[in-house]
Amino acid sequence: MMRVLILGGNGFIGKNLADMLAANGESVTSFDLRLPAKRREKIRYVAGDFFDRDALDECTEGVDTVFHCICTINPGNSEELYFQGYEKDFIQTIRLLEIAKRKGIRVIFLSSGGTVYGEQEQMPVREECVMKPINHYGNLKVCIENMMRIFNRLEGTDMKIARIANPYGPGQDYKKGVGFIDAALKSGLCGQALQVWGKGDIVRDYIYIEDVCGMLYAIARYEGEEEVFNLGTSDGRSQNDILAIARKWFPGLRVEYREAREVDVRKIVLDNRKILKIYGKKPIMLEEGMERYYRHLARQGTAGP
Repeated sequence: MMRVLILGGNGFIGKNLADMLAANGESVTSFDLRLPAKRREKIRYVAGDFFDRDALDECTEGVDTVFHCICTINPGNSEELYFQGYEKDFIQTIRLLEIAKRKGIRVIFLSSGGTVYGEQEQMPVREECVMKPINHYGNLKVCIENMMRIFNRLEGTDMKIARIANPYGPGQDYKKGVGFIDAALKSGLCGQALQVWGKGDIVRDYIYIEDVCGMLYAIARYEGEEEVFNLGTSDGRSQNDILAIARKWFPGLRVEYREAREVDVRKIVLDNRKILKIYGKKPIMLEEGMERYYRHLARQGTAGP
């Protein structure tokens, strides 16, 4: 049984990951600023501030695996909040790595499967390609990844990096800055117009949250030497493709096209062959995943997260 700590356990990925790990019999502690309104019996919840040194040292006591899911910025706001990302997220993650080294803990870092790569000519993108981030969010992730590599090489740690594509599914809230599929389906349910930055030709690799969590679990159990894994489907779809699928349920879905943003990579599709070797399953493809998520939201009878 693994003794797992999830930093950012109230977030979209953190909540789903905690549920999956607990369902598989692992000992799970969920750490976040506040205790969640709904709590699972098999999960231990701790309220604390990741940026408090003492709280970070205390919450890592007695665990062997940490999933680092915390980031205070996103691609859309990183041009305004970049200093916060470097000053807070980067520095405190270094402290986390130092604590992990001292206590013999494995850290699995949730990086970005799109922004770290930037604009690439060859698709799908392999883990070994040169990273060329075009915004501060992506660069922050690269900085943290590089620190982890240095710890692995100089300190003998066993840190792992998960470059996650574009996740979607139950528990997501696009109002926090990410989640195009979430926004499309909830806009359709609410009868509201959906905002699209650009012409809808931005291409992403969308991956269902169940596969994200399963792949992260596989990395936690992995004993090999690979450091970095792409978590995606290797299937690139444009925003207009997403809209076409959503209009099966919402034929009148309205879209407001706005000026394209400089922070958005035009196309990114991840090569997932490495993760599939240890995951052992075929990822849920887009049409099926959107169908599942639509039915989940319809059963809720609400467009809330």
